[in-house]
Amino acid sequence: MKAIALHGYHEAPRLTDVPEPEVTGPHDVVVRVTAAGLCRTDLHIRDGWFAPAVPTELPLVLGHENAGVVHAVGPAVETVAVGDTVICHPQLSCGYCAACRRGDDMRCARGLDLTGLTRHGGFAELMRTGERGVLKLPPGLDPVAVAPHADAGLSVMHAVRKAVPLLDPGSTVVVIGVGGLGHIGVQCLRAMTAAVVVAVDTDPQARELAIAVGAHHAVAPAGAEERVRELTGGAGAPVVVDFVGEDDTVPLSLGMVAARGTYLVVGYGGELRVPTFALVLPEISVVGNAVGTYDDLRELIDLVATGAVEVRTRTYPLASFEDAVADLEGGRMHGRGVLVP
Repeated sequence: MKAIALHGYHEAPRLTDVPEPEVTGPHDVVVRVTAAGLCRTDLHIRDGWFAPAVPTELPLVLGHENAGVVHAVGPAVETVAVGDTVICHPQLSCGYCAACRRGDDMRCARGLDLTGLTRHGGFAELMRTGERGVLKLPPGLDPVAVAPHADAGLSVMHAVRKAVPLLDPGSTVVVIGVGGLGHIGVQCLRAMTAAVVVAVDTDPQARELAIAVGAHHAVAPAGAEERVRELTGGAGAPVVVDFVGEDDTVPLSLGMVAARGTYLVVGYGGELRVPTFALVLPEISVVGNAVGTYDDLRELIDLVATGAVEVRTRTYPLASFEDAVADLEGGRMHGRGVLVP
């Protein structure tokens, strides 16, 4: 079958022929991939960011935002059947350790077992995963429209669920970066809180998108701190969610967060450098956010099914993978790119 595989770090992944995956274990699920989201993490994997910490055998089929139709199942699979439409959580967890039993499957004692990182992903016609990694989609949901939620939306929901108890009705929350994650974040915050949402982005088109999906205000970084202070009577925002996490967004975020507020970092690539006194005196919390749990995905898909959250997508065939990467790296992708095998 055709797949996009990484053969060497710092090399462009390429379209190649690979063997079709088969059911080998009792809880295996083979999915015919109908949509696979493109993520900056795919580029970080290409560039070797994860290599020192996460053992990866190359060549590797990339793709961790996957949705499709169940093609085959192992003999012990009970929750899905051949023909079901599913979205795939990227982590395969054991289900038995203490972390899994409390619902924190991303901290499974078995460690990270991530689609498109430690095992073959969904930039292919078929992908093997496990029963714990598939969620049956409600009727009417298009896999192309939901595939990016398997990581982009999942990471957003994980952060927003932390923000919800910190945001009183009428309080202010700031969203930094209105790209593939940020525009989902605006919608989740509107659906799950009664806070005033302020979106910040350098790109005028991204700010237009922010307003279109529900932000109350959208401003450029140059005027963001002043606008937030104006909206909050000088106090700052109790929550700032940074979907960029690099360049100037870290000092900008810390400049807008209120005393005893929380800075939620979702994007990564930069450095957090701040005098400890600047955190201790105002009691500011800095909270990292990785990929969400299976339960985060379940709750997100419930929101999507009601129409409260949707993701803007641009589709590409597998053969146009290089074009999709160029659009992502060139800042031309407002929303998420989706490969359609």
